[in-house]
Amino acid sequence: AGGGDLHTAAIISNLQYMMENQGIGDNYNAPVFHWCYKRIGEFVPQLIDEGKEPRVMLEYSGTLFHGLRAMGLHDALDALKNVTCNPAYRRGVEWLGCPWGHAVAPSTPTQDFRLHVKAWQHHFAAIFGLEALGRVRGFSPSEMALPNHPDIAYEYIKTLVDCGYQWLLVQEHTVEQPENGWGPEKKHLPHRLVCTNSKGETVSIIAIVKTQGSDTKLVAQMQPYYEAKSLSRWELAGKSVPPLVTQIADGENGGVMMNEFPGKFFDSVREASGSDTPFMNATEYLEHLFALGIKEADLPTLQPQFQKRIWDRFQPGGGPEKLEKVIAELKQEDGRFHMEGGSWTNDISWVRGYDNVLGPMEKASSQFFEKVLKPKVSPSDPRFHNALFHLMCSQTSCYRYWGQGLWTDYGREICRRASSIVETDF
Repeated sequence: AGGGDLHTAAIISNLQYMMENQGIGDNYNAPVFHWCYKRIGEFVPQLIDEGKEPRVMLEYSGTLFHGLRAMGLHDALDALKNVTCNPAYRRGVEWLGCPWGHAVAPSTPTQDFRLHVKAWQHHFAAIFGLEALGRVRGFSPSEMALPNHPDIAYEYIKTLVDCGYQWLLVQEHTVEQPENGWGPEKKHLPHRLVCTNSKGETVSIIAIVKTQGSDTKLVAQMQPYYEAKSLSRWELAGKSVPPLVTQIADGENGGVMMNEFPGKFFDSVREASGSDTPFMNATEYLEHLFALGIKEADLPTLQPQFQKRIWDRFQPGGGPEKLEKVIAELKQEDGRFHMEGGSWTNDISWVRGYDNVLGPMEKASSQFFEKVLKPKVSPSDPRFHNALFHLMCSQTSCYRYWGQGLWTDYGREICRRASSIVETDF
């Protein structure tokens, strides 16, 4: 909040708050955070100019793009633009799409989630251009959250496919094999994530399985590289292929990421370049597989966790009411069974204990639907833009991570503003 009075304070980025209050807590890290958002734009050209082959995948939310621009940190965006658009460097960086406001998919209204996905694409294209957007093929879900309710999971994957995505990053413990309900066996090979809804409609997308927790230490110390070095080739569709080890971490959050990542990244890229274990981005890896003659249909199948237990009792096409009855029965039989989806951690719920945020969020969402989406207000209308900005800001995951307190207050206040804007302006 950019000010002491919550009702009137400007909405500012967390980085701006840190910059303006460097004497509080660890806010003295603000200049380092700024550098973290920029530094891939420095590292990749440096390594390529050395004759090395760095690879890195990036996910920046729309709120981060917005915050950097609002603070005037154009140097960070210019450095990223160079590695994204310059033909000499762009092979080193693969951008992943994401929800504009870092929204957790299982508990974000589905029509709003689609708005997040499309808004991010528009925002990215405005910064980096349409040609660069055309190269964004993979999707990185906020908090690695994957819906497992059949109807929500179906809408989620359908949104991604409709918006042109080819593949999705999934956390290893949020998916299961349809035949036995176990987790994926060959985690380092791509899979097909298949989602069927209560009406019997099916949609699928390629899934790149992310292993381990979202541990900044593992990524900062380049554990994926050392793990990849220890693996041999695997068979896929009758072909011998190298496995792809995929992990993700916050790019700035935590001492190891801020301080240890640069040295480890440089060392491992220098060692890996030209070796049998090169760095590779996921779209590039998939292109190599397809060039071998492997097709999407050849990939092993996965579905969201706990769905086998549903399909054992429910025939797809049975309709939403019957599905809800089956879900209620399963919940009654087993306290661990849930339809909240999975994320990078099993230790927290993005739903339980957050009724005081989810209630106002759902109210703002339904008001936006009734007053803005249903009457088909033009997205180029400044009123649409302002209302959508507040709605998407209100759905950021942080308001449902830290427990009750200041962050839930922020979330509720932004929901109040979103509701008020929709009611007043339309």
